[in-house]
Amino acid sequence: MKRFVLGIALLVVPAVACADPVDQSKGKFEDKFRQLEGEAWPTPTDYRNAAGEPGYRYWQQKVDYRIRASLDEAGRSLTGSETITYANNSPDSLRYLWLALDHNNYKRNSAAELTRTTAGKDLSVGGIRRAKRMQTWEGGFNDLRVTDANGAPLPFTVVDSLLRVDLPQPLKSGEALDFSISWSLPIPETKVVGGRSGYECFTKPGEDGNCIFLGAQWFPRLAVYSDYEGWHNKAFLGAGEFTLEFGDYDVELTVPADHVVSATGALQNPQAVLTATQQDRFTQAKTAAQPVYIVTPQEAAAAEGGKPAGTKTWHFSATNVRDFAFASSRKFIWDAQGVKNADPAQPVVMAMSFYPKEARPLWDAYSTKSIAHTLKVYGQFAFPYPYPTAQSVNGPVGGMEYPMITFNGPRPIKDKKTGELTYTERAKYGLIGVVIHEVGHIWFPMTVNSDEKQWTWMDEGINSFIQFEAQRQWDEKFPRGRGEPREIREYMLSENQVPIMTNSESIMQFGNNAYGKPATALVILRETILGRETFDFAFKEYSRRWAFKRPTPYDFFRTMEEASGTDLDWFWRGWFYSTDHVDLELADIKKARINTRDPEVEKPWEKLQDDEKPESLTSVRNTDPTVVETDPATRDFYDTTDDFTPTVKAKKKYADAMKDADPELKEALAVKDSFYNFTFRNKGGLVMPVILKLDFTDGTSDTVRIPAEIWRMNPAEAIWQYVTPKTLKQAEIDPLWETADTDIANNAFPRRIDPVTLNITDDEEGANRMKDMEMVVTPDGVKTQPQAKKAEEKK
Repeated sequence: MKRFVLGIALLVVPAVACADPVDQSKGKFEDKFRQLEGEAWPTPTDYRNAAGEPGYRYWQQKVDYRIRASLDEAGRSLTGSETITYANNSPDSLRYLWLALDHNNYKRNSAAELTRTTAGKDLSVGGIRRAKRMQTWEGGFNDLRVTDANGAPLPFTVVDSLLRVDLPQPLKSGEALDFSISWSLPIPETKVVGGRSGYECFTKPGEDGNCIFLGAQWFPRLAVYSDYEGWHNKAFLGAGEFTLEFGDYDVELTVPADHVVSATGALQNPQAVLTATQQDRFTQAKTAAQPVYIVTPQEAAAAEGGKPAGTKTWHFSATNVRDFAFASSRKFIWDAQGVKNADPAQPVVMAMSFYPKEARPLWDAYSTKSIAHTLKVYGQFAFPYPYPTAQSVNGPVGGMEYPMITFNGPRPIKDKKTGELTYTERAKYGLIGVVIHEVGHIWFPMTVNSDEKQWTWMDEGINSFIQFEAQRQWDEKFPRGRGEPREIREYMLSENQVPIMTNSESIMQFGNNAYGKPATALVILRETILGRETFDFAFKEYSRRWAFKRPTPYDFFRTMEEASGTDLDWFWRGWFYSTDHVDLELADIKKARINTRDPEVEKPWEKLQDDEKPESLTSVRNTDPTVVETDPATRDFYDTTDDFTPTVKAKKKYADAMKDADPELKEALAVKDSFYNFTFRNKGGLVMPVILKLDFTDGTSDTVRIPAEIWRMNPAEAIWQYVTPKTLKQAEIDPLWETADTDIANNAFPRRIDPVTLNITDDEEGANRMKDMEMVVTPDGVKTQPQAKKAEEKK
């Protein structure tokens, strides 16, 4: 049986199954699809398995706190004592315990303070204020005393921002230990020395003179002891935040009697600190359609102008949280609204906001409603909110999260002359966005307890991803932010980058690296690579598996692959382990057709191709008639035919060949479709799917989503084929700008001419120091001062 090869270039793809991995790495080949398992990822264990789940022997410690603390408003300080119950659920015996003293980074000899760097050129007013304040004020924990359950002193050692308690005997696996610590703590003025807590006082002319106090990282907290790192005892340097153990809290805060307190947990003694009317309002707020004032603006104003007398103690309780924070001020207006929740254990969550009059009317309008929106969206993406309250507090901290409470900064602007209040569109969206972001952190990492100090992206990046989705659900015109692929392109091309998988304290371009890039990566993973349904299933599975547990990046990576059924090693490698960028080019398109071998078809087609070639320039310029045109006697058979005239022999040869041809060959030769070969080039190094939009001459379009595996044999160039009966007009890759492609100019073929507006700039004289000094020049070159000249003329 005869076999014929079709007259078309065939793309030959080598077999993969038998390929030698050693041979693949020879030459310039780089395997972008090399597996991370066994290379960059730790070996699975009984504690965390290969599927990304907590293993059957997973464990974590439990730490309970009973805290009693007092706020000294005049002295700007806290004093406190705590009784800690530490349960050793690890398989190890512990001879000592490590605790975090984060406020010790305010000590002048701390690693954080001594390693602060400066640009070395200009100083800001804020920088000068901070430098002078640190000469006269020093923060950090003082008067530390550690005792056992019987009140006997326990030896301890302070190492920078950490405290080691030496145990009289090892704490064995399965045992628990009670011990106590007392301390005092100066409160920092946040807007002067910075930080995640502190105070702000309204003491400028015309202000009421009162203060807002934010208490965060304010008590000695047990450091983590984990299966993958042991003691997490890296010093707190400011950028890497913290990870802690879950436990139950019982906290009593004694504050001036006219203060209102917001805190982690649920208020246990409302009858002791709220009026009967305020208690009734709180009850009404649980089922209200709109936020209800618990403490009204009028009541807050009365407290601002009153004289405080005595103290009150606010009692809060929180179960299964990893930290405790609070805010206290007589300036606080307090509004609340109950939000229905899908968790049967918490069917109603109290969304609450605390803010001074200076935050109105922006906060009245948006803060609590933003909390409610966050509860809905994050509940859909991850799991229902697990706690009874979600709070937003306005104060000097621009944005920070703790269990059930967040600190957020935006306020309206007060005109210095007229006193009129306005707020910018940026402030409006800024408030909504920061509330969504910080309340979202109560899921990540306050519940899904990743290690912020080690891998910032696991809380900031994941949270920024869902924040992006929540903002677009708030308003489709919400300003694009972190998560939008087109917004990350400039960073992806920038210098001084490090991979996302870099320790928090060593990250350059912190916001882009830890927030923007991972958020964008997850948006692309959801929208472009996996699709929403598959991504959402896998992400929910990760959230469910690791709620109230301690995931590592490898648990996230493995879960997303295992639950989505997709090998994503290439994606993690490119986006999280490298600084490559996306730049895919549509370099060339070639149109091919099947050679039918029928001379009566092929010869006319060849003639059409020849006719499209330009005429010889000489022939174009020779306008006089030729000999053949003027003398009929010179014409013969060759003048009436050409190379494109089918011959009898060719026709007979074709007819004979078709008699014995396979049916499959006949069918193939009859195909009239065009075969388009597209040449794609990867110029940025980061392999990605190729989204190819095809526009045809009949007005129709088609978009083909080619998986990233197109690059597996050659990460630099790939040739791909598309077969259609239609005629292609133009093509473009990434038409919706969804892959963070850094150079869209090379995405279209044929290339587009992009319109550009040229601005005319006026000629400027440039710097004229002589003119600035009010000097003039006479024609003879003599320099005089105008004032002196005028005085001379008067004489």
